[in-house]
Amino acid sequence: MSQRIILASGSEIRQKLLKNAGVPFEVQIARVDEESIRNSLLADGASPRDVSDALAEQKARRISQKNPEALVIGCDQILEVSGAILSKPKSVDEARAQLVHLRGSRHSLLSAVVVYEGGAPVWRHIGQVRLHMHSFSDSYLDAYLGRNWHSIQHSVGGYKLEEEGVRLFSKIEGDYFTVLGLPLLELLSYFSLRGVLEK
Repeated sequence: MSQRIILASGSEIRQKLLKNAGVPFEVQIARVDEESIRNSLLADGASPRDVSDALAEQKARRISQKNPEALVIGCDQILEVSGAILSKPKSVDEARAQLVHLRGSRHSLLSAVVVYEGGAPVWRHIGQVRLHMHSFSDSYLDAYLGRNWHSIQHSVGGYKLEEEGVRLFSKIEGDYFTVLGLPLLELLSYFSLRGVLEK
């Protein structure tokens, strides 16, 4: 019997990516106070990269402690612009403010994945993508938010690249899966090396 794989995330897109790749897995959502951990790390001078990695590790650790025999995948994604981190917008107005801030400039998405086994980390990777946003008009922005708020309200930056959000961008440098919140190719390669997935 092959080793159990657990995704410590409630993200539908991450689940879909693993399912489409033919990875057998189950889901157990890690309950961690992300905002508190993030604020504490930033107060200590942690970089956005370190924050993403630490949050992914915290989620994997929480589930691994209950399932030591399994390979547990913890994930986190951070949007960084000019050294600052954006959080998920709490309202349409906040999403609008984030998009106005990002408009016409470049920002980065950092997607961390940490795999735990037996209560300890056994593999980690942080993917980075640089995204260049168009200088779109205020009228398009308002129409975009009106059409998409229900879908993007849990998305940092106020967009989903797999939906209409792709129209906000002029250039993307990096891996598409990393944009979606899971550096899938690197993770699959690790599982293949471990013999968990057939190659």
